[in-house]
Amino acid sequence: MAVMCCTLLTGPAAAQTSTTAPATWKPSKPTEFIVPSGAGAALDQAARKLTELLARDDPSQSFVVSNKSGAHSIAALEILHRHPGNAHTLMTLSSSYGNSLAQNALPAHLQKGTPLVTLFREFTTVVVRADSPLRNAQDLIAQLRKDPEKYSIGIATTLGNHIHLGVASPLQQGGVNIQKLRIVPYKSSAESMVALAGGHLDVVSATTPNLLPYLQSGRVRVLAIAADKRLDGAFAQSPTWKEQGINYVSDSFQGVMTAPGTSPAQQAYWVNALRKVSESREWKEFVTLNQWDPFFLGPQDTSRALHAQVERSHTLLTELGLLPNTSTRVAQAR
Repeated sequence: MAVMCCTLLTGPAAAQTSTTAPATWKPSKPTEFIVPSGAGAALDQAARKLTELLARDDPSQSFVVSNKSGAHSIAALEILHRHPGNAHTLMTLSSSYGNSLAQNALPAHLQKGTPLVTLFREFTTVVVRADSPLRNAQDLIAQLRKDPEKYSIGIATTLGNHIHLGVASPLQQGGVNIQKLRIVPYKSSAESMVALAGGHLDVVSATTPNLLPYLQSGRVRVLAIAADKRLDGAFAQSPTWKEQGINYVSDSFQGVMTAPGTSPAQQAYWVNALRKVSESREWKEFVTLNQWDPFFLGPQDTSRALHAQVERSHTLLTELGLLPNTSTRVAQAR
């Protein structure tokens, strides 16, 4: 199966944008920031903090955050693509978008968005309730090698996305038949964590911000985190996959994109505004709190990084049998 090409990765707008171009344009009405997940999850938290700081830096601007959860972010992308050239619409750009491209899951008319910036790397975790008999990643692997369907595993929001791969890939390395896993998709990781705490799930794969309140209150145990090394703060006692013999580190990221057909001046305005926010004390503290890795890239570098991720994800999805029409089992949320 070939990876589909898309204007977002190769189009002239991405190639021509310069972060030093004069910002002769600025928003003349409220800007809608679309989040392709439910309220309260990591994507939503980042978007709301971004818009808060953007509005603080320019009090003449206002923002409306719209949560549009759904498979492969299609509902969110439909809004972004509704008015080409409209830079009054922004949207979270994340690893999930690259994975959807790798799966050939998006219609051609939803592949023309304009990447603006990458803001940070994020790390997937695998977590259980504190009273779970599973103590570490090797316990989980041992049980699932015997019976891949033994545990319900919550993810958000789409099969084959970075949250799904964040648990499937290391388990596959451990010898688990990941095509038989009981995967339960939720609208957001905030919802899957509530389900875990309530006893409706056995395991959850999610990124670090979604775990913080549960970890700090002692209600959950992190079995493994897909980072290069142990994180700080509340995650200081959480082991990495690599520590436990599985060579897996996630390449997840978050950034911002805008509508197709926007001009270099429109793009330059947002790139400069987002760069300013990324350099602020408040944003740096927010990133540190959530155990993200600050990693700012402009439009061209973001496009190149996204293209590379699409290629990697397509290869991995093929190896794991997670492309459409494979036999991955989808459990119904209880």
